[in-house]
Amino acid sequence: MTPEIILVIGVLVFAVLLFIFEWVRVDVVGIIMMVLLPLLGLVTPKQAISGLSSNAVVSIIAVIIIGAGLDKTGVMNSMARIILRFAGKSETRITTLIAATVAVISGFMQNIGAAALFMPAAKRIGNQTGVPVGRILMPMGFCAIIGGCLTLVGSSPLILLNDLMVVGGKHYEPFGLFGVTPIGIALIIAALAYFILFGRFILPSRKGDENSGPMSAVISDTYSGVGSMYELHIPNEWESAGPLHALELRPIFFCTVVAVSRNGGTEHYHAPEPSFRLQPGDHIVVVGPQEYASKMAEKMNWNLQSELSSFAEELSPNNAGIMEGIITPRSEWVGETLKDVKLRNRFQVSPLAIFRGEKIFVSGLNDIELETGDALLMHGRWEMFHVLKERPDLVFTETVRGEILRADKARTALLWLAVSLVMILGFHVQLSIALLAGALGMILTKVLTIDEAYNSVDWMTVFLLGGLIPLGMAFENTGAAKYIADTIMTTLGTPTPIVLLTVIGILTSFFTLVASNVGATVLLVPLSMNMALRAGVDPRMAALTVAVAASNTFVLPTHQVNALIMRPGGYKTIDYVKSGAGMTILYLVVMISALVFLYGV
Repeated sequence: MTPEIILVIGVLVFAVLLFIFEWVRVDVVGIIMMVLLPLLGLVTPKQAISGLSSNAVVSIIAVIIIGAGLDKTGVMNSMARIILRFAGKSETRITTLIAATVAVISGFMQNIGAAALFMPAAKRIGNQTGVPVGRILMPMGFCAIIGGCLTLVGSSPLILLNDLMVVGGKHYEPFGLFGVTPIGIALIIAALAYFILFGRFILPSRKGDENSGPMSAVISDTYSGVGSMYELHIPNEWESAGPLHALELRPIFFCTVVAVSRNGGTEHYHAPEPSFRLQPGDHIVVVGPQEYASKMAEKMNWNLQSELSSFAEELSPNNAGIMEGIITPRSEWVGETLKDVKLRNRFQVSPLAIFRGEKIFVSGLNDIELETGDALLMHGRWEMFHVLKERPDLVFTETVRGEILRADKARTALLWLAVSLVMILGFHVQLSIALLAGALGMILTKVLTIDEAYNSVDWMTVFLLGGLIPLGMAFENTGAAKYIADTIMTTLGTPTPIVLLTVIGILTSFFTLVASNVGATVLLVPLSMNMALRAGVDPRMAALTVAVAASNTFVLPTHQVNALIMRPGGYKTIDYVKSGAGMTILYLVVMISALVFLYGV
């Protein structure tokens, strides 16, 4: 063991401690590696920063931009709608369906691409259903990694496999495109079962970076009495009592009607005027305290629904919510009443309360003259709040969520995604170049502006991976990887086939965590095949074990997919350890079992 090997192992231990104890943020760990490794002479300065321009990192940047373009045009809304149609609001069905879908996609394109493309839809589904996004993204991420084992083009180690199966000048029979599929299917089924059975215990319940309620935490304390949204159905036998203002729902029940669905959901009315007449069969959505919404339903003989149904998507936190705006001194509304302003008619938002001085007014709002400094609480769709924020009348107290979708560009966005996939699968263009072409196409055709493209990239992920790639190089440069592998193989002597493949799987899993999966594959395939020949085991099976085990990387956020979902899921390193430890063991058991029973090892 040379001093360089000892040093690089020490740097690895230091990096792992930084991850576990979170003394600094994970992207800072990456930057520390980029600075520390060349100063210690373990990599060259060029290698230290080469991670930022690596194929993997550039691919991540490009695919995130493509995903942002699909989200901006509403494509991911449609994807979320399809999934919810089958999954409903069951957390188990949602996570299973999303994870299985991404796993299948990962079998035909790089897993980081599949995960990044599907992440906007997963986040939207979490917001809409109230399922914490952290309980969706980790199963999705793990299955994206495992899905790479479905075909021989699903992950870099499997792509390299056939070219590496050469020992003593003999080139062994290559595996076909679906030669690894039985193992991949077994692993995906095992992973889905793992999360179905143990997900409630091992997955975090944090909300991540998304808010899933109609009112943000910033204003909920001030307006806690305003309540939440409820949907009610008006029975067919109900007799209309006149316009909305005649029903006196706000003065009596402190509830505001913010939307009405009519004729089986074919007609939707947002922010109905006080003169709007309800009809039998209507579904209405109100904002108010739960106690009073229940009393209103009982008094009016309406049916209070358990959840939003007619407006499940339209008024979900993805698309609508509650905002607070402050009346500015330059506002044309000063001295006017809400009746004069015609807030509902012009902007399709419903006023819920006015906060003035120390008082909150929730009734008689239409007749109150607005003053400079008044805080106006409103419910509406995000697109309408984006329109309002451009006016001088209001200053919102927080950033307006959501965005104005460019639905007319949806086909263009899908076209550029298809162009990238055809370049990758049909013409074998390098992944980063093909994805950059798709991202550039979206910018040039105005699916996204260049600023929106820059803002969509999670730079924390970029610098985390940019720093971990040179750490893998240091392991190979110093001979540390080869030393550890040789030592373990020498200690084994002449093992049985199952013991040999198990050790190869464990060794590959370890190297994949601390170095690149490609580096681990290049190093261990020839070494494991030689060991297999000495032990009388089929060397092709030893090589296949290395290529499949190179995807067994769950206990640290070092894999590109794990790094990608870390911040959106609100994960800490301990979350990966907690969920990934069992997954790592299960992966090894299922992989070895599949090799024994399906491949006759």
